[in-house]
Amino acid sequence: MKKEDLNGIYQDFAEHLGIETTLLIHQYYRGLQVTFPQKLLSSEYVNSEILQKYDGTNVRQLARDYSCSERKVRNILREHKESK
Repeated sequence: MKKEDLNGIYQDFAEHLGIETTLLIHQYYRGLQVTFPQKLLSSEYVNSEILQKYDGTNVRQLARDYSCSERKVRNILREHKESK
């Protein structure tokens, strides 16, 4: 079987993920309509990472790293400080 033998989006999957992975995706998700959220990381993970990596001066960099606003980063830091 070659990727050209596959239908539509499965050709893209095979090109990027390989035939075996594409077959597994088909096996587990066939018939379902699947959407992929734009945000890959959970809020809990992002919050934890921001709290760990904050050094007092890097709000802008953290906002860039985690695709959020500087205001969001400051709110996470403030909420953490208030919960202590």
